This record gives sequence, C-alpha cells and structure tokens, in this order.
Amino acid sequence: MLTIASRLDVMNRLGRAMADPTRSRILMTLLDGPSYPAVLARELGLTRSNVSNHLTCLRDCGIVVAEHEGRQTRYVIADPHLAAALTALVNVALAVDEDAPCVDASCTVPGCCGAEA
Repeated sequence: MLTIASRLDVMNRLGRAMADPTRSRILMTLLDGPSYPAVLARELGLTRSNVSNHLTCLRDCGIVVAEHEGRQTRYVIADPHLAAALTALVNVALAVDEDAPCVDASCTVPGCCGAEA
C-alpha cells in the first residue's frame, strides 16, 4: 500500500513530467500509441537529442517504458491504466466549464456546487 510520502512522490514525479510543454506533447502522442524517438522528433518538429532527453525524464519518472526492438527503441506509456488515467484527466480538464452546473447531485467537492470550502 502506498504511504502518504510515496503518494506525494508519485504526484511530484507526475507533475514534473507533465509541467514541461514538450514532455506533454510527447505524452499526448504516445497516448495514441507507441512510437520511436526519430518519429516523435519528426512529428513534433524537435531534434532527436531533445526528444531523447525528454523521454529519459519520462522514463525515469515511470511514465513511459523503453522496449528494445533490435537496434531501435520503442517508447510506450508504462501501463494501460496510466494511459487511461491520463486520457481521462485530459478529457475532464477539457470538459470543465465553470458556468455549468455540477452533474453530481451528492457532490461534496469544496468550491463546487456551492459546497463549502
């Protein structure tokens, strides 16, 4: 079971990885499926060196894994659950409309639906 300290570490690693716009672009691309550094560099208009540095950070954070295929290395989101969670997070963030009423009648989130902070 994760302790508070380890949960905080996970949140910090995830936040650090997603805070950089280039790493976010790489993650969004990898959510569509595995890819190679050269392909990512070409699709995102970056140098291979830049992409490799960002992939190293994402790998060290445990968000992506490298799969060796002969002389090439393919990168993929580390776990299907993580890919689903990242997709859901993006979809929820995109769907936020501060003027829309909350859809949860039993909502207790502070600041939402008149719930007290």
